[in-house]
Formats: sequence, structure tokens, C-alpha cells
Amino acid sequence: MILAAIDIGSNAARLLIVETSVYDDGTVDYTKLNLLRIPLRLGLDVFSTGRISPEREALLLGTMKVYKNLIDLYKVEAVKAAATSAMRDAANGPELMDKVRAETGIDLRIISGQEEASILYETHIAEALSTRRSYLYIDVGGGSTEVTLFSRNEMVAKESFNIGTIRLLQGGVHKDQWDAMKRFLKKNIKGYQPVKAIGTGGNINKIFSVSKRKEGRPLQLTFLKNYYRQLSEQSVRERSHLYGFRKDRADVIVPAMEIYLAVMKWIDADEIYVPKIGLADGLIKILYTEQLQSLRETGRRPATR
Repeated sequence: MILAAIDIGSNAARLLIVETSVYDDGTVDYTKLNLLRIPLRLGLDVFSTGRISPEREALLLGTMKVYKNLIDLYKVEAVKAAATSAMRDAANGPELMDKVRAETGIDLRIISGQEEASILYETHIAEALSTRRSYLYIDVGGGSTEVTLFSRNEMVAKESFNIGTIRLLQGGVHKDQWDAMKRFLKKNIKGYQPVKAIGTGGNINKIFSVSKRKEGRPLQLTFLKNYYRQLSEQSVRERSHLYGFRKDRADVIVPAMEIYLAVMKWIDADEIYVPKIGLADGLIKILYTEQLQSLRETGRRPATR
């Protein structure tokens, strides 16, 4: 099966197209065919005015039309599309969902923060590490941060907080929001320590790439602190020049690190795994399960290798 997932975040929109292959033993491979990221930056409008401006609305619709063309070219069999924090807060978010459906046929749905945390859990990255340990998924976006505690192959707790990189840049995150996240983490990790951190999102992926660490090896807290201090002393232009960051990455990477470091401090984690997965990967896993169920209901089975 060829499947596609669309993630409309507060900073960027992503299209992920994969081909699934099922083996005789039931193992499923997900082969990435295309991954496209467009920096819509919807949060810049929404977190300051409460609405998506006509200019960014046009950019969103244009992006979705491009995605639809790619979906058709790849002969995608099923699509799942989700919009997160910026769309949740936008007064004209539901209206835009209708326009996307009318102009592209794509059913783009606004999901809650709790749903977002659950979708990230569907990537099941912790299962590949150790069934005897506890892990905390930390997904930092432009408008919100989702944390999901996972222990012994089970989800223990999840929550979404309106603490995101673009909100921080705009001064829109207040102390009570930080305090709420800290209380949630301190309360829920009791009895599950030590807790290992798993970081997802474009910013932690970029940090991992710059670190030159081998795949599967965690980033140490001391490295992150030093890197945060170094980047904090540089301008956005200097970060772009020295590290080759895009402008829409160079400005949000420091507030992203601030969030990761705060969470790691509160759960006493001295390292963080970076599996390079995100919301789109979770959407693909859910979509595959749905398609598999649909096949079974009609008496068909997916082709195996």
C-alpha cells in the first residue's frame, strides 16, 4: 500500500508518502517515498491576532494543492491529514478546513492536544529500546509541546501544553504554563524513575544532525546545555551562516532547546534519544491499521513478501 500523511503545524506543513510492505511473519516495513516540508508559519498570525491572515490562508491552500498533486502522482491509496496548535487556536480554522476540502478533496482535521500526544505514541519508538524502562516522549512544536509517559509497553500519562517555539518567540508563554507542565511531570513520573527522554520534532532532529552522533545513540544533557548556551549568544543570521540553518529554523531552535532542557531537568534525564520521527509517522501507522481493518472487513488481505 502507498499511504500519505499531512501534518499542518504551527511552524511548517509536512507531507510524508510511504510504501508499506508486509512480510510472511507479519512484519511491516515503511519505506519513505517522499517527505516535503513547507514553512507556513501559521502560528505567527494566530498567536498574535487569533486568526490566520489572508496571505497565509492563500499559502496554506496553495501548499495543499501541491500536496494533492504529489498524492495523485504517487498513486496514494489513502491519506490522513491533521492540523495542530495554530489551527486549534485560529478563529477561522474550521472555515479553512472547509476550503481545503472543497479545493483539494483532502479531509484535513483539527486534532486536540491529547490526540496529538496519542498519535506520537503510535510510533512505538520506545518498544525498540527496552521493555523494562520508562520513557517520556517530548514533542516540541511551534504552538505546543506534547509529553507522553511510556512504561513497560504501556502509555501511562499524556498531556499537551501551549508552550511552543513560536509562542515563546512572541512572548506568549506565561509562568503558570511552565508551572503546569512541571507539576504534571513531577506528579506522573513518581514510581517510574529513572525516566529516559525521547525527543521528536524538527528542531531536535536538526540538533542531532549537527552533533554528528551515530543513529541510535542519545544526546547527552551536557552537550545540549553547551550547545544552547552557544546558540543563545548568536544572532539568527549568525546561526544561519555558521550552521546552514534555514531562517525559519534558526529563530526557533533556541526556544526549542529551552523547552527540551526544562523537561529533561524536571524528569532528571541526563540524555535524550532522537529517533527522527514525528506526527506524520504516527498518522501513517494509524492509517495503515485502519486500512488493514478495512481489508479484513471485506475479506481481503494485504499482499505479502
